Amino acid sequence: MNIGEAANRAGLPAKTIRYYEEIGLVSPPRDANGYRRFGEKEVHKLAFLARARGLGFSIEDCRMLLSLYEDRARASAEVRALAQRHAGEIDARIAQLEQMRATLGDLIHACAGDERPDCPILKDLAGQ
Repeated sequence: MNIGEAANRAGLPAKTIRYYEEIGLVSPPRDANGYRRFGEKEVHKLAFLARARGLGFSIEDCRMLLSLYEDRARASAEVRALAQRHAGEIDARIAQLEQMRATLGDLIHACAGDERPDCPILKDLAGQ
């Protein structure tokens, strides 16, 4: 199948597939005319990448996950450790976002939001 069909089946834009090929995550075979030729194996790999990226794994994590997926002698402990590290990163981002939300909420509460020019939000952003 061509890249458009593979993109539809994998749930990825063709541009993303070209990027994944450029960085070496996938390497679909090419026909004599140079067109990419995708089979079920390539589409499955692309869908795998789409799911991993959807869960927030980095490109390098995806590279490692693909490598582990294709290694039938892998230890699941490696996969688990990678997923646990990623979950920890998500937890850290959530904590950071919660702190940002709390700070922003305090600033919004402190701002009268009226016709006066005095604004605690702008003062805070300016470091005053």
